[in-house]
Amino acid sequence: MSDKTTDIDNLETEDDELQTDQHSDYQPADRFDASAVHHLSGMYKNWFLDYASYVILERAVPHIEDGLKPVQRRILHSMKRMDDGRYNKVANIVGHTMQFHPHGDASIGDALVQMGQKDLLVDTQGNWGNILTGDRAAAPRYIEARLSKFALDVVFNPKTTHWQLSYDGRNKEPITLPAKFPLLLAQGAEGIAVGLSSKILPHNLNEICEAAIHYLRGEKFQLYPDFPTGGSIDVEKYNDGQRGGTLKVRAKIEKLDNKTLVIKEIPFSKTTTTLIDSILRAIDKGKIKAKKVDDNTAAEVEIQVHLAPGVSSDKTIDALYAFSDCEINVSPNCCVIEDDKPGFLTISDVLRHNVDSTMGLLRKELEIRKNELLEQLFFASLEKIFIEERIYKDKKFEEAKDLDSVVAHVDNRLEPFKPNFIREVTRDDILRLLEIKMNRILKFNKDKANDFIARTKADIKSIDHDLAHMTDVTIHWFEFIRDKYGKDHPRLTEIRSFETIEATKVVEANEKLYIDRQEGFVGTGLKKNEFVCNCSDIDDIIIFYKDGKFKIIRVADKIFVGKNVIHVQVFKKNDKRTIYNVVYQDGKKGTYFIKRFNVTSITRDRDYDLTQGKPGSRVMYFTANPNGEAETIKVTLDPDPKKKKQNIFLEKDFSEVLIKGRGAKGNILTKKAVHRIGLKSHGHSTLGGRKVWFDPDVNRINYEEHGRFLGEFNDDDAILVVLTNGDFYITNFDPNNHYEDNIQVLEKWDERKVWSAVLFDADNQNYPYVKRFMMEATKKKQNYIGDNPDSKLVFLTDEAYPRLLVTFGGNDATRPAQEIDVEEFIAVKGFKAKGKRITTWEVDKIEELEPTRFPEPPADERDNNPEEEGEGQEDADANEENLDPDAGKSQQQVIDEISGQLNLFSDEDLG
Repeated sequence: MSDKTTDIDNLETEDDELQTDQHSDYQPADRFDASAVHHLSGMYKNWFLDYASYVILERAVPHIEDGLKPVQRRILHSMKRMDDGRYNKVANIVGHTMQFHPHGDASIGDALVQMGQKDLLVDTQGNWGNILTGDRAAAPRYIEARLSKFALDVVFNPKTTHWQLSYDGRNKEPITLPAKFPLLLAQGAEGIAVGLSSKILPHNLNEICEAAIHYLRGEKFQLYPDFPTGGSIDVEKYNDGQRGGTLKVRAKIEKLDNKTLVIKEIPFSKTTTTLIDSILRAIDKGKIKAKKVDDNTAAEVEIQVHLAPGVSSDKTIDALYAFSDCEINVSPNCCVIEDDKPGFLTISDVLRHNVDSTMGLLRKELEIRKNELLEQLFFASLEKIFIEERIYKDKKFEEAKDLDSVVAHVDNRLEPFKPNFIREVTRDDILRLLEIKMNRILKFNKDKANDFIARTKADIKSIDHDLAHMTDVTIHWFEFIRDKYGKDHPRLTEIRSFETIEATKVVEANEKLYIDRQEGFVGTGLKKNEFVCNCSDIDDIIIFYKDGKFKIIRVADKIFVGKNVIHVQVFKKNDKRTIYNVVYQDGKKGTYFIKRFNVTSITRDRDYDLTQGKPGSRVMYFTANPNGEAETIKVTLDPDPKKKKQNIFLEKDFSEVLIKGRGAKGNILTKKAVHRIGLKSHGHSTLGGRKVWFDPDVNRINYEEHGRFLGEFNDDDAILVVLTNGDFYITNFDPNNHYEDNIQVLEKWDERKVWSAVLFDADNQNYPYVKRFMMEATKKKQNYIGDNPDSKLVFLTDEAYPRLLVTFGGNDATRPAQEIDVEEFIAVKGFKAKGKRITTWEVDKIEELEPTRFPEPPADERDNNPEEEGEGQEDADANEENLDPDAGKSQQQVIDEISGQLNLFSDEDLG
């Protein structure tokens, strides 16, 4: 690598040496010297260096000055030469560009199409392909292009352009175009050269202008990519576009309904075709469960993913990001040509360089304009003197013998005025005076000449002011570009932080895990053996043995793990809630230890030991508890023949044992011989509440943050389920529970919550009734509407102070609407109560109004509410003497009273 870098840094030196060697080694055929032999290795080294240098400098890598590759620069130069305001056939542009670019029409046409698709420098007409679908443009003879107004404003100025001869010496072409804008950042660039590559991502035009203004003002700035395909990006590791950085790019996925997902925007560098292919591959591998994928893309992306029955849309969205090209990583590499050699910069470096270059070009344009105005001012003054002094009409002028005499005479007449001129008067200036036509002299107006001279001096003064304030001029330039073109280039890509998706959590469990205990095999292909659990083909499994050893391995079709397996299960990395409760014997005849531990992360295929590693150690009791449950065990000891009174039973609650790391030895359970250990009673979780979510797509609860958050659940908590037909019941928060499709309410059970229901009671002539009640904790379905299936529920609410608006209809439509405060209208009764009739008049509709009263917050929340503490503070200060019980007491009296109060408590009470 160092050799390549050295060669590139010394390209000019190597090329010069190569040319010298080639000339010095050349021998005519009739004077061939056998001793002058070229070794193939040396020829390869020199020639390959020439080739590599050419590809890097003249083909693949953009130049930092104008952000263009040579082919792009030559295309723009040709289009400028052809520009007359009308569209030109692309085939014509390609042919014209071949005067400057020696690599054929195909490379020119492809480069022009890519520039046209970026919609910045080239104004297109016709079918130019589709960057969303990957469709190619029409043939060059069918499509047309011209320079955009933006390109005409910022790219060209022949007065500030440096020129060179074209490859065949017949034409001139620009070395770089005088671009007064960071085109490299706006368009982006990508190219693969010999030994290096360049990948610069496109950025937003408005944000480039803003960043340039911030830089000119000495303020900090940041630039992040913006893609024409939209999507979203995570820029946490963007590293300012420098090599080594990474950009995460995601598609935009929305829910059309619970069974259909729609991809609206795709990641940069992907097309709908490649994206769909990646999704289909994931479906074929079983990582995503979907019935079919439809591509309805037209002007905008629309890819519909139809889910299989019983599949969560939230989980599938995460799976699309994890297993398809809906999320990709892009590695930027800001490699550019600077000072005739490649260099690796940051995006900020490129912006600073281009802004400085823009300021230099603006300064050069002002200086050129100033010089032009000075010339105009000089000749206008010269012309004014020539006419006003009537130099053209004196005797010597008319009697001059030849042109030289005339020039000498005019020069002599101008002698008194020369100190006021801005430069010396030359022979060419005098000849130009002599070319003035008599008609112009006759129409000469002194006032107009003076006005022109005054305006010119004012323009020069204005330019001098601008030259002295180039920073402000450059800021105004970028503001002009932003205001004129920014509205056509809004940001399309959203910048946000992505949560890390663990593939094992979102992959579909498309396999079943089995174990053959007799032969010692585990795998998904042992379908005639003992079933363990559902799994996916990317899962890890954890295995515990009777001797205390454990390890994790990758799921396979069939793999030998050995015998004496006591537990096998899918392993979840960083799972702190799965707790293993263990009793083991330390050595063949050693002490019995009890321990609780979790396994969050270990190395795959490496043996670990939950015991202390002594030979003969064995596991006497083992349970794996997915929510940290702590059971009580009953230990039966071997009888001691030396003792008359035998105490052979021992009970131990695992909740008394602290959860520690897998390497902890645990607590001593007993030193006596143990006959057996059994379960006495199941316990509760010792890890506190568990966060639970409800996924309405599959009507299941989960712990993986899919769907709606229900709250944090402890062992005694339950879930209330209310159905649209009025049935309600409570369940536990087991993720294996199945729920109905007609769910109206599903939430954490609160026995104190008061519900209000409005219904039309079929048993009472369908009069409207309202009732307030608390639901009972029952696992059996109860119904709060009533037994008559014809009763119709209007709405159910858990507002503390609900309000109703009753609108009358039919014969009673003229009656004014009635507002009802339900909390004042009816008291809380049982859920089976009929409730209270609202009215006997004919009702058109009943609506729920926004409440005007709200329940008081709990006392502990009021005490900690800073707003409430602030209220009434002035009154408290005003009555401070009355509120202070210690007012008027000495410091010692207060201390004595406090000491006496403390003595009322025992040491145990004080803790």
